[in-house]
Amino acid sequence: MKELEKLVAVRGASGDEEGIKNYILDYIQNNQSSWAVKPTIVEGKGFQDAFILIFGKPTTAIFAHTDTIGFMAGYNNELVKIGGPRIIDGTKLVGSDSKGEIETELMIIEHEDESRTIKCVSDRVYDRGTVLTFKPDFNLTETHVQSPYMDNRLGVWNALQVAETLENGAIVFSTYEEQGGGSVGFLGNYLIKEHDVYQALISDITWVTEGIKDGGGVAISLHDKGIPRRKFVNRILDIAKKSGIKYQLEVESAGGSDGTMLQNTDLPFDWCFIGAPEQNVHSPNEKVNLSDFKSMTELYKVLMTEL
Repeated sequence: MKELEKLVAVRGASGDEEGIKNYILDYIQNNQSSWAVKPTIVEGKGFQDAFILIFGKPTTAIFAHTDTIGFMAGYNNELVKIGGPRIIDGTKLVGSDSKGEIETELMIIEHEDESRTIKCVSDRVYDRGTVLTFKPDFNLTETHVQSPYMDNRLGVWNALQVAETLENGAIVFSTYEEQGGGSVGFLGNYLIKEHDVYQALISDITWVTEGIKDGGGVAISLHDKGIPRRKFVNRILDIAKKSGIKYQLEVESAGGSDGTMLQNTDLPFDWCFIGAPEQNVHSPNEKVNLSDFKSMTELYKVLMTEL
C-alpha cells in the first residue's frame, strides 16, 4: 500500500502522462529481478507515453490506463475539465507552471443567470495550459483505501501485482482514457500483428451502484457503454466460478473504458472489464474496499493463466 500511495502522488492527467510513464518504468526496472519472468518493454517512437510489457508467449493482454482526470488553467484562472472530474467547491488542486509549484483551491462562482464559472483561487494568473490535479490525500484503514485517483492507479497497481508471477501474457499501460481514448488502437494493433494476441482484460475501477456492492467482490462487467462478446465473457465466468474467488456481475447503461475504445476500433479484440467498485467516483475521495481489490488481483492471476 505504500507503493500505491507513491503511485497516486505522481501527476498524470490525460495528455500529460510522461511523468507517470517514467515512474512505472522505474518501478519495473527496480523490481523485475524478483518477478517470475523478466518482461520485454515495448515503448518509444510510435507509442507516445504508452507502453507494453511482453511476458513469454502471450495470448491475453491486461489494459490499464495510466492517466487521470483533472483540470487545465484557461483564461484568467478559469478551469477547463480534463475528463469528467466532480466539481466540488474548495477542492484542493496542485500543479506547476513557469513560476513554480502551485497549490490552490477550486472555486465555484454562481451568476444571476444561473450559470456558473469554475476558477482556482490565486493572487496571480497561472500560465495558460497549466495542468492541475487533485492534491494527494491517501487514507488507509483495515477495510478500505480512500484517495484521489483510485481510478485508475489501483488498476495500474493491480497490473503490477499480476506482473510478479506472470509467465505468459502482455500488460498494456495506455493513455488518454479519461479524455475519450486514443491509444488503444495502435497498442492493440501492435499486439495482434507482433504477438497474435486478440484477448484483453480491462484493469480499471468501476462504481458502487444499486447492484454492485462495496465488499461484494470484484465486478465482472456484462454491459456498460460497450458490450463485450458473450462467448468470451462466458469463458471468463466459467473460470471465475471454478476459482471460488468472490465476484459480482455488473450490468449498467453507462460508463466507458479502454474496452469501449477497443470495441470502437476495427480490431477483432475480445475484451472484458473486470475491476473493483469504488464510492465517490471521480472525486478527491474515491474509496475502495480492500477485499474487493484482493479479489480483483486474485482473479486476474487465474485468468491470465487459464484464458
